[in-house]
Amino acid sequence: MGFFIGHSSHCDSGKEQRSDEAVSHYGQADWPICNLDCTYCYYLEKENLYAGSGRDFRMADDVLETYIRQYIQSQPVQQVSFAWQGGEPTLLGIPFFERVVELQKKHAAGKTIDNAFQTNGTLLNDEWGEFLSRNKFLIGLSVDGPEELHDTYRVDKGGQPTFARVMRGLGFLKKHGVEFNTLTVINRLNSYRAHEVYRFLKETAASICNSFPSLSRSPRSPIPTAWFC
Repeated sequence: MGFFIGHSSHCDSGKEQRSDEAVSHYGQADWPICNLDCTYCYYLEKENLYAGSGRDFRMADDVLETYIRQYIQSQPVQQVSFAWQGGEPTLLGIPFFERVVELQKKHAAGKTIDNAFQTNGTLLNDEWGEFLSRNKFLIGLSVDGPEELHDTYRVDKGGQPTFARVMRGLGFLKKHGVEFNTLTVINRLNSYRAHEVYRFLKETAASICNSFPSLSRSPRSPIPTAWFC
């Protein structure tokens, strides 16, 4: 698992920034393992760096606590955000994130702590829904549009489509009242059917939809992806 720490400014030009309001700080922890084999994904290659090593990709508990403590202490703002992604973070299991929340509470020192993670949704169930709702996680759900478009690239390790499993996971998020938005990779197929994708996301998935272009040139992709902004 690796780290990224950054910030984004949301203030209007010409206005003075206040350290506790104008800048959103977040820490991002990721790991390379995923249960899908999306044909446009460049990140899956990182699994090969650890092939045959027998390593547990979960962060050691002492490292996890040090990361959480130091990151919270380093932030000059009252609201501190953590983002968890991969790979697929649900592969870490609920106990890992229960420990995360426990350590965040231990070291919060009066600050408000937010958590979010990006998931493909295929492993979500009632247990995940209850945990995410109880701990107020914000979830980003990866979905590339209606079934035909989604399943072109987003397949599992056996090359099987994942749309039905993602929609099942979405049902658990809705059932438990988990706050979520969607993330869509814009590619050669769905970029030409943008209105259809948008309508699907608005009607089926979420009120907030995010997207980014696929930059993959992977020979594994059955149809070359394209740049779209």
